[in-house]
Amino acid sequence: MTYHPKSDFLRVMIERGFLADCTDYQALDDALIEGVVPAYIGFDATASSLHVGSLIQIMMLRWFQKTGHKPIVLMGGGTTKVGDPSFRADERPLLDDSAIQANIDGIQRAFSPYVTFGDGDTDAVMVNNAEWLDGLNYLSFLRDIGKHFSVNRMLAFESVKSRLDREQSLSFLEFNYMILQAYDFLELNRRYGCLLQMGGSDQWGNIVNGIDLTRRVLDNQIFGLTSPLLQTSDGKKMGKSQDGAVWLNADLKSPYEFWQFWRNTTDADVGRFLKLYTELDLEECDRLGALEGSEINDAKIILANEVTTLLHGAEAAAAAEATAREVFEKGGVGDDLPTLALTADDIGDGISIVQLFVKSGLAKTGKDAKRLFKENGAKMNDEALTATNIVITADDLGTPIKLSAGKKRHALITLG
Repeated sequence: MTYHPKSDFLRVMIERGFLADCTDYQALDDALIEGVVPAYIGFDATASSLHVGSLIQIMMLRWFQKTGHKPIVLMGGGTTKVGDPSFRADERPLLDDSAIQANIDGIQRAFSPYVTFGDGDTDAVMVNNAEWLDGLNYLSFLRDIGKHFSVNRMLAFESVKSRLDREQSLSFLEFNYMILQAYDFLELNRRYGCLLQMGGSDQWGNIVNGIDLTRRVLDNQIFGLTSPLLQTSDGKKMGKSQDGAVWLNADLKSPYEFWQFWRNTTDADVGRFLKLYTELDLEECDRLGALEGSEINDAKIILANEVTTLLHGAEAAAAAEATAREVFEKGGVGDDLPTLALTADDIGDGISIVQLFVKSGLAKTGKDAKRLFKENGAKMNDEALTATNIVITADDLGTPIKLSAGKKRHALITLG
């Protein structure tokens, strides 16, 4: 990146590694200097929480507000009914209205720790695109909006082309998604004066369509900015852990588990993640990221504390670190460990140790649990387990049992 911006926002985006591409650096930079700019990122309601993979976009909205501009959080109540086909191998399962609304209610909780909502010039607003998409008249929409889209050009976008090249089905419903997202940008420009859409680099084609449509219909200049699609240095998709998605909502992933995800960051990613997911000074991020040997673990604890504090608060971060120290350094049972509370009815005459590993989330299936035993990765109260025929009774749970899968994943089993 050779462009040297004058605006605080673009400077932060470039220096901290958020920026993949922009439609017009100079014109956007000028607009950001002239006054408050509204910008949006869209989030479809495909689950009841966002996961860590969306955190880079949430941090972009946070920095946007911190540098004096207005974030718009667009909930895809309408577009979720279609499903974004971008770079997917198959069609998303379709959700009904009640499931979509339940997901929106859950997702909304993730934003309040990061941006301030309200009625002020730079206060964030949350908007649902169902407001304008649900009431569209199909024929009017085709005539007024559809006429601006070339099917030839739509087929050439990489997100669609990659699906067709693999001879995987692309439904007409999904094919409409990019038109609807383009229409979102048009409506947000018309209703809120929105000048910028941000998103992951897989959204570039959709963003460009919205810019082109708004120019054609309203004759307004608007902009697009994308972030890189992040992978960890070992090639894993950001937001996934050994036991599934790293959700932002505490009811799906406890603050301790969230903290632990960041504590387990690969050495090579520490400096980069500090810049993207915390607000530490760049010099400090570079210093911590350059540490080697056992010292890099101190940097990982700082990363975990900073990211967890932003989402769950300083108390939750401190409790998670204390639990980690208790578990890893002292071999104890931390108060904040993920807990599975069983009733006497759950246990009955006894429950197998293999089932407990599955129920506690330390193994996905019985087969996974047995493999863990075979590879000497299963422990109970810090003692290695090899026999898979152990049965745990209610009497055994007179005191809580700590189960461990490897060195870093633990769960507490209690009698409720």
